[in-house]
Amino acid sequence: MKQENSKQMPSQSDAGRRLQKAQPHAFLLSVPQWIGVLAVFLALVLFLPSAWKTWEFFDPELNYRVPYETSQDYWQYERHLKQRTQENDIFFVGDSVVWGEYVTADATWSAFLNEQASEEYQFVNLALNGLYPLALEGLVRHYGSDLRQGKVMLHCNLLWMSSPSADLSQSKEQVFNHPTLVPQFRVSVPSYRATLDTRLGRAIGHQWSFLAWVRHLQIQYWEQKDPYAWTLADNGKYPPAYPNSYALPWSVVDGRLISEPDMDPDRGMQSTRHKPWSDEGVGTQRFDWVPLNDSLQWQAFQRLCQLLQDRGNDLIVVLGPFNQHIMTADNRAKFKAIENEVKQWLESRSIVYSAPKLLDSSLYGDASHPLTQGYRQLAESLWDDSAFKEWLAVPK
Repeated sequence: MKQENSKQMPSQSDAGRRLQKAQPHAFLLSVPQWIGVLAVFLALVLFLPSAWKTWEFFDPELNYRVPYETSQDYWQYERHLKQRTQENDIFFVGDSVVWGEYVTADATWSAFLNEQASEEYQFVNLALNGLYPLALEGLVRHYGSDLRQGKVMLHCNLLWMSSPSADLSQSKEQVFNHPTLVPQFRVSVPSYRATLDTRLGRAIGHQWSFLAWVRHLQIQYWEQKDPYAWTLADNGKYPPAYPNSYALPWSVVDGRLISEPDMDPDRGMQSTRHKPWSDEGVGTQRFDWVPLNDSLQWQAFQRLCQLLQDRGNDLIVVLGPFNQHIMTADNRAKFKAIENEVKQWLESRSIVYSAPKLLDSSLYGDASHPLTQGYRQLAESLWDDSAFKEWLAVPK
């Protein structure tokens, strides 16, 4: 008898059941449910950053400046600006010269101007450490809309035209501060070589305040990292330890903003950095000055002046004073020629300007940053300047 070896084929319904059982669980939403999810998402994106301000306490003092550690927290910079809307507020915009590289917050240019003003005016330090005209233009354009119609003092630091490297016009790629603020597409910056997706991300980030708020959280609470990188970060020692491995990122979000240290080892009279640039005061520096017509930084400064004028700001430009003591005699002549060109351009645009006198050599910490007593003298000099007085007396 022949033995049958044939196997029974599974039915179509059995195969369908096994296939269905092998599929992952599906979470299906109806059209109304998807609309609800989208509505919740949009509500969070649009309103959470604003609501956050009611929980995270921020009440800046008169001489507040954005701390060095949070220099790239542009959301917080904009928040500071929004809270300074009094009639007698005067906004001092600029780079680290205005911010105060070697001094404490109560010894900056604006702080000493507040001493002179005796509450008649309030001078607001709206500078960031590490800025330059190409970045300053982006900061004011994207995060300075609340400056509109206000009285603005804009500092002009010719240091950024002192070489092709400082000007960012050399073809060699550079790593520099505040790359997110430079023009991503409108202007070609040879030293800036970011990829297309990086440029797109940065350009979109300026238009979407939710992303700036997320960056604010990273800077203020997660050591300038995203939550994932923060949990994986080591303590910088050997052998390494990972203090955040089992911590929830939200556990450190306590609403306490980073502030300047009470005793800053890098700034203030007690700091080892707070000293004259030279004991002898003999200049040997030769700057490779970039002609203004070729300077990207100067073009950015011109656009910034135009932007502020278009927004209805009452503008005054404060020019220098650059540390001319640091230069050789022939190099100083080139500097003076460029400075005169700047003055001529400002006059041609009917922009009020003040050019404080050169400080004593011992009052500079480097090529452009004064020390504490230098800022005091600058404030006193500016307060007595006739052009500044006339500009200040005109109501905004």
